[in-house]
Amino acid sequence: MGRGRVQLKRIENKINRQVTFSKRRSGLLKKAHEISVLCDAEVGLIVFSTKGKLFEYANDSCMERILERYERYSFAEKQLVPTDHTSPVSWTLEHAKLKARLEVLQRNQKHYVGEDLESLSMKELQNLEHQLDSALKHIRSRKNQLMHESISVLQKKDRALQEQNNQLSKKVKEREKEVAQQNQWEINSSSFVLPQQLDSPHLGEAYQSTNVIDNGEVEGGSSSQQQGAANNTVMPQWMLRHLNN
Repeated sequence: MGRGRVQLKRIENKINRQVTFSKRRSGLLKKAHEISVLCDAEVGLIVFSTKGKLFEYANDSCMERILERYERYSFAEKQLVPTDHTSPVSWTLEHAKLKARLEVLQRNQKHYVGEDLESLSMKELQNLEHQLDSALKHIRSRKNQLMHESISVLQKKDRALQEQNNQLSKKVKEREKEVAQQNQWEINSSSFVLPQQLDSPHLGEAYQSTNVIDNGEVEGGSSSQQQGAANNTVMPQWMLRHLNN
């Protein structure tokens, strides 16, 4: 005996309603997948449960692209048919579209951070993993580029500092050389004063005073002995003449 036709009305029993929703949802997703494969159609299916839980299917796992195509198509249809955009119905439809798009973006954001993954199938999880791997490659590539640029800038600064250090070292060496030359010049200049001091006339007077006693007599014997001693002493000619007189 065949099964009778099911009357299409709200199932009052909560448990039976949930079981029926689960079975019909699975069948609907299966049919959507079959029509997309058999007929090469672009299918996007969105289902919200009574608790607000979202179930969706997209044949290319890109619901955003399907929704954008739907919006472009709807916009083109609206341009052909003149409508009053200020009417409450138009604003209500626009609000519903924006709200649905916002919910899709929020759900995708949760998926990207690893949240609310229970409703995703194996293929959807694989596509999400591929998207994350691709995004991670771009992030690492950008990070490596910034690191290389930073290293290049630091190397340029290092070369500039080394060059500046070499210049300062060269100036210090030149300054030390100038100071050493100046000190040597001062030493040589001080050594030239001694011969002038030996030519002073006071030296002869001091030398003569040592040989004269208080009573006017000269120590050391006769004048001949003095002359011999004077000849043996290295003295200037004017001092010798002074002593002989």
